[in-house]
Amino acid sequence: MDIYRQDESFRRRGFQRIAGIDEAGRGPLAGPVVAAAAVLPSMKKIEGLRDSKTVPEKERESLFRELLCCATDIGVGIVESETIDRINILRATKLAMEIAVKDLSSRPDLLLIDAVKLPQLDIEQVSWTKGESRSASIAAASIIAKVVRDGIMRDLDVKYPEYGFAKHKGYSTREHVEKILLHGPCPIHRRSFEKVLTMELPL
Repeated sequence: MDIYRQDESFRRRGFQRIAGIDEAGRGPLAGPVVAAAAVLPSMKKIEGLRDSKTVPEKERESLFRELLCCATDIGVGIVESETIDRINILRATKLAMEIAVKDLSSRPDLLLIDAVKLPQLDIEQVSWTKGESRSASIAAASIIAKVVRDGIMRDLDVKYPEYGFAKHKGYSTREHVEKILLHGPCPIHRRSFEKVLTMELPL
C-alpha cells in the first residue's frame, strides 16, 4: 500500500494541515507512554518511511533525523507512569496524544490517528486500525514517538541500572521480569499493571 495516497487524497479534499498521530509505550511494564503528532509537507516522500515496529533501530534513528529536518510541524506528548496508574493506560494514551496535538506550532485541520479517537479535541478526525501502515503522517508519528520514548528509557537506565531499561525499554521480557522479581518494582514501574502487581506479592 502506498502510505502517501491517503494523505494526498485528504489534501485534494481541502485539508492542508494534516497531523498524523501515534504512540509508543502502551504495553510496557515501566516508563511513560509517548505520543507524537507529525505534519508532513505536501508531495514530499521520505524513502523507507513505514510503521516504526517494522524498522530496525539504526534506520529508525536515521528516519527520525530526516523527519526533524523536513516535517512541517512536530508535537510530542509524554504521560508518566504515575498518571498511567491513576487514570489507566488507554486514557493516558489519549492524553499523551492530546498533548502532542497541542504541542504543534499551529492547529491542524485534520487528525489521522492510529486506533483511537480524541473526543476532547474539536478537530476533524479519522481513526484507523494499523493506521501507521495506511498513512505517511501516522507512520512519521510512530517513528518520532518510538525514538523519543527509547531515548527516555535509555536515560532511565542510567538512573535505575539494575533493570536493564536501555535493552528492553520496559517491555515484559524474561530479563525484565527476572529483574523485577529480584529487586522489586522501582518508581517508574506501572503498579496498576497486573503483572507488576503480581510480582509484588510474596513468592
